[in-house]
Amino acid sequence: MSSIKKPVIGIIGGTGIYDIDGFENAQWVKIESAFGEPSDEFLIGDYAGYGLVFLPRHGRGHKIPPTEINYRANIEALKRAGVDRIVSFSAVGSLREDYKPGDFVIVDQYVDRTFAREKSFFGTGFVAHVSMADPVCTTTSQVITESAKSIKLNVHSGGTYLVMEGPQFSSRAESNWYRSIGCDVIGMTNMPEAKLAREAEMAYATVAMVTDYDCWHQDHDDVNTASILEVLQNNSEHAKELIKALVPRLGALQAPFESGAHESLEHAIATIPEQRDPELTNKLGVIAGRILDRNDSWRLVNQRPLHYCRQTMITLPLICELIK
Repeated sequence: MSSIKKPVIGIIGGTGIYDIDGFENAQWVKIESAFGEPSDEFLIGDYAGYGLVFLPRHGRGHKIPPTEINYRANIEALKRAGVDRIVSFSAVGSLREDYKPGDFVIVDQYVDRTFAREKSFFGTGFVAHVSMADPVCTTTSQVITESAKSIKLNVHSGGTYLVMEGPQFSSRAESNWYRSIGCDVIGMTNMPEAKLAREAEMAYATVAMVTDYDCWHQDHDDVNTASILEVLQNNSEHAKELIKALVPRLGALQAPFESGAHESLEHAIATIPEQRDPELTNKLGVIAGRILDRNDSWRLVNQRPLHYCRQTMITLPLICELIK
């Protein structure tokens, strides 16, 4: 059995990152979520002495388009696996001359232009409003930036990520408009992922890996899949090097972080206990358990096994053993 120690780090792999090298005692584990089917099984194991849980956002083989990703299931299942901090890797286009293909951007803001996705765990019967003023965990972002610099990556600290619905790329008019309003990179996946991680009280940060100049740059070809894939291979190798560098640094930090990410629901719940919908409350047991545990009238009643590994059923105690 693995000797993994908490805390547990979650890695979400974007386009071009479908697995990670360097795992020990690793196995692909299917984790069921109260919010549906995650993108794929989760690779759970020991990495540099710390617990690591990896999920390919689009599924292995890139089978799920951005709009159809079940972001709620992905985040909730990561939390079920014991993850309390997430590093999200995402392929992006650059909207700035100085953010070149091959560069990494540690994003600190988002503009959400998506419109066809479930964006909250909460709803009618249990209302919550979390702050998204500072949408990423500054503690985690700082560790990523320091780690990237330590291995000599071309990294930019800070940037605004425009999240479009997709799956089509931008028109030239859209690309120029996004530039005019101060956006730095453009992609299709970090929303509602970042919002959901905030609701789940998980420390979330993004590594935006630049693949192209979208279509605004007159001196470069318009963005297309073939040109992106050429850069993706190099970015993927650099991402794996970055993971090796950041896991010991990020794993050494004890929660809660100074950023407040692990306590984001502290003043966010609007619905009083007596008016909460029992079914939704039960469904939120993993996401809002820290808050709900304060209410003696609430109790998670769903105790059935939730985890399966290939052909063998894995119950919650075994998952806990894997990641402790």
